[in-house]
Amino acid sequence: MICFFSFWTYAQEEEQSAEVFLEEYTDEFQESFFEALKQKGIQNYDRAIDLFLECKKMNSSNSVIDYELAKAYFLDKQYIQAQEFAIEALNAKPMDFWYLETLLRVLEKQGNTISVIQQQIPFSNNKLQENLAVFYFKKRKYEDALKVLKGLGNSKFATDLTLKINDSIQRINEKLSATTIVKNTKKTVENKDNPIAQYQSQIEELLLKEDYKNMEVVSKEALDSYPLQPYFHFAYGTALNRTSKSTKAVEVLESAIDYLFDDTSLANKIYAELSKAYTAIGNTSKANEYLNKIKTGL
Repeated sequence: MICFFSFWTYAQEEEQSAEVFLEEYTDEFQESFFEALKQKGIQNYDRAIDLFLECKKMNSSNSVIDYELAKAYFLDKQYIQAQEFAIEALNAKPMDFWYLETLLRVLEKQGNTISVIQQQIPFSNNKLQENLAVFYFKKRKYEDALKVLKGLGNSKFATDLTLKINDSIQRINEKLSATTIVKNTKKTVENKDNPIAQYQSQIEELLLKEDYKNMEVVSKEALDSYPLQPYFHFAYGTALNRTSKSTKAVEVLESAIDYLFDDTSLANKIYAELSKAYTAIGNTSKANEYLNKIKTGL
């Protein structure tokens, strides 16, 4: 059996810890805290943040308030502030799964990983790393989870979760192999007389392999041949961004928007890559602007 708590248990512990935490504070503090939770619940995030900040003034060192502020700022799409309070909360309680999860969600929304802020948190904490592996496992980011587990040695937790991950990977590979031949045959027939589709298929394979150097060459060639195709603008801009040419990437990706027509999925990919490119060149305002353009729930 995997030696980590079920997520139901995590949720139960979070609720219980909040109750214990509140018992120690004044009526004024509790009134502000519960009102803040209420305002957050009805999506009045500005008011919730103000109330949580009032609570922080009453007790500046409590990690629960930092955690709630991180969540409220995150819901209000103020990701820089959310990251600041999420880091503060995790530093206070590095073994808390929910504190780590909130920080990781904030980082993901900005197109970043934990490596960006690794020096600002107690990353060497074993429990934090176990929680990180669980988070990646939950998100089906199996390779990332295995990298974390490798650093945990031969502990029972690492051994058990590694076995479970390898089993999941094997089942996925079996499903993929069952459909690969059919898909490849279909693509060959569809692409035979369609050069645009041939370029797109080639680019998708390079993107999957993270071969950005060759992707830059192929997508540039495709864009030169078919300059009205927004996908080739996206592909070339992405390749540039992933090869540390973010300023040029911004120019290419923003030009892709001019050619978009009723393609929400591609628009989301372009906005996400623009956010990463602007983050890379240090323009967090524009990075957040494009993050906010992404339409969720599709």
